[in-house]
Amino acid sequence: MLELNLSNEEISRVDEVVDGLAARYETVESEEFQREAKVYSDELPRRIRLAFNDYRSSEAHGALLVSGLPVDDEAVGPTPAHWANKPVPSPTIRVDIAFYLLSCLLGEPIGWATQQDGYIMHDVFPIKGHEKEQIGSGSEELLVWHTEDAYHPLRTDYLGLVCLRNHEGVSTTMADVADVRIDERTAKILSEKRFRILPDHSHRGGEHDGVERDPKIAELKARSRARVERALAEPEPMAVLFGDPDAPYLCLDPHFMQGVQGPVEQEALDVIGAAIDVAMKEVVLRPGDAVFVDNYRMVHGRKPFKARHDGTDRWLRRLNVARDLRKSRDSRPSARSRVIY
Repeated sequence: MLELNLSNEEISRVDEVVDGLAARYETVESEEFQREAKVYSDELPRRIRLAFNDYRSSEAHGALLVSGLPVDDEAVGPTPAHWANKPVPSPTIRVDIAFYLLSCLLGEPIGWATQQDGYIMHDVFPIKGHEKEQIGSGSEELLVWHTEDAYHPLRTDYLGLVCLRNHEGVSTTMADVADVRIDERTAKILSEKRFRILPDHSHRGGEHDGVERDPKIAELKARSRARVERALAEPEPMAVLFGDPDAPYLCLDPHFMQGVQGPVEQEALDVIGAAIDVAMKEVVLRPGDAVFVDNYRMVHGRKPFKARHDGTDRWLRRLNVARDLRKSRDSRPSARSRVIY
């Protein structure tokens, strides 16, 4: 993992850039803010921009950890009980802006119409009733390591997480495919398009099922529902390992690959799963830490913990970042929209 510890001078400069935007925007969900953010990211200190450029272009590291972003525990307020009905102005706006600008150094932040009401910036904290669920709002169960949105052809290139609160010291788990050791036969099988991945629970209905008056968005929603239904009924075979055989990318989500594989495929999944467990590392994100995970190289998860639901639970903000926005153009209602249907 590449690590970047911000100096006091760099933090001050980031604050200056954030000041200008925070004076005009109350949330990063503003389309105008999203239009300007890429330009303002160019005003971040050069050492930050160089580190992100090296991370993006060299692929020498699976993750980039940035430490030192200012987080005022009192100012951000209590950890919410749910992500719906986000307050405007956002109490986390300064952290959100800094995190968003950093993400712009890797590409374009995107959202999903099927996740958290189509917000670009997601919340990750425990929600009552989700304790046993395999989603970010779970808590008591181990969040099994996975590729983010593994089943979807437009899955994100990078997953960004910034920590607002983590009194419990809950670990984020990560493993880099470069550290995974498997035999050649298994690697060959995993490189063939013969594995099936089901959509995770966050894509299975809910927010995107309401009535929509805009005919174009209604059409996109209907197509999105149909894609999920097809993927559930008859998932399209795909490769777990792909790209350069000597330095492959990977895509898998074991929890949502159960029961839909043949015996040979399941055996290969068991082998790479055991190897990933050996390569797994833990990172405890502290307030002001932002980690960016290469979703083509890394799997990630989370250790279980006991939520208190008293306003002090672990709270992260999350962004998905696409390197090439045009790949999703037929799934977004306009060129300026960042929400994929």
